[in-house]
Amino acid sequence: MGLFKSKAEKELDSIIQSLEMNMANNYKDNAQANLKELGEAIGTMKASGVLKAGALTKYEGILDGYRDKMKGYTHKDQKPYWH
Repeated sequence: MGLFKSKAEKELDSIIQSLEMNMANNYKDNAQANLKELGEAIGTMKASGVLKAGALTKYEGILDGYRDKMKGYTHKDQKPYWH
């Protein structure tokens, strides 16, 4: 990791930080919203050419990792303990 990040990378890192915090606190709906926001932000930055190729590859990998990790990560899929 470089010492200096672009404004776009800082924005993506902020979204990732919120996503991590929401996952840690079991705020599933908020975490899903952050995942969607991250995907949209990466897509927008990719289309506008704001991110360098290396950073784009890195953040797309992070996004794919979260998508895999969060499959079925919703409250509606949660099994109640009293059954």
